[in-house]
Amino acid sequence: MTSTGKVGIIGVPLGFGAGKTGSELGVNAMRLTRFRGASLAEHIRELGFEVADHGDAEISRPSAELADGNPKHLGEMLESSRNIMDAISELFVDRELPIILGGDHSIAIPTFSAISGHFRLKAEPVGLIWFDAHADINTPETSPSGNIHGMPLAVLLGHGHPDLVGLGGFSPKIDPRYFAHIGARDVDPGERSMIEELGLRSHFFTMSDIDKRGMAACVNEAISIASGAAGGYAVTFDVDMIDPRFAPGSGTLVRGGTTYREAHLALELIAEDGRMRSFEIVEVNPLLDQSNITVELACELILSALGKTIL
Repeated sequence: MTSTGKVGIIGVPLGFGAGKTGSELGVNAMRLTRFRGASLAEHIRELGFEVADHGDAEISRPSAELADGNPKHLGEMLESSRNIMDAISELFVDRELPIILGGDHSIAIPTFSAISGHFRLKAEPVGLIWFDAHADINTPETSPSGNIHGMPLAVLLGHGHPDLVGLGGFSPKIDPRYFAHIGARDVDPGERSMIEELGLRSHFFTMSDIDKRGMAACVNEAISIASGAAGGYAVTFDVDMIDPRFAPGSGTLVRGGTTYREAHLALELIAEDGRMRSFEIVEVNPLLDQSNITVELACELILSALGKTIL
């Protein structure tokens, strides 16, 4: 899967980008839970990887439960982002494949900024595959809530609050030619307009597309798009892409998502391709989970992305 055989686990326990608390607890829930007799790190070692757990990036906590402004908690997000970017960059120094445990999906702003910045120094663009029930392409002008976890894709494409867009000193972080989104089924009106204005419809594989064409066809086309980047591609996976029947432990559930097996198939195909350069999983909320099934599923999905197969 990776040329070095080394995996670096990093936690990003940032939950204030979301409207509900609890996703910040997903990091240790995934890190510490034991399923099928072993921890996540132990299962990764069983796949043949060297594993180093680098603990958690330092997060600046909001001073109040509620925040005014749009985006909400912008100051804390910027402070935390600098720490997160430094932590992710260290993994590349050590030639480790980053496995990033979130946290809400706002963390994709600093995590992918660091990933993109690393490959930019090598003069190699890097692609991005984004699994999510939501488009996450709101800006402060279009966001119904002001929550940053609904804005990360827009920021990475160069749209949104200038302080977020400018992280790392360059923008955009992703060339839209190398971006693909899988699983959308709940898109805000402003996001629809943004997708149309940016000419990105063909880069979005919605649940309707998956219903018509099948998961394998959609994922293979997404891989074809993202792997056009010379540096390979990153993967960010929001567990709310999966139907709530299989993953109830997330804060923004939407009926009609993928099945347990479709989610695994998608990541098995990515593992087979071999060009994934980082994997991130977000929006696991243990406070909303039932019998730990979402936490365990998240860990299983990480293993599928790293090459675990049935036989």
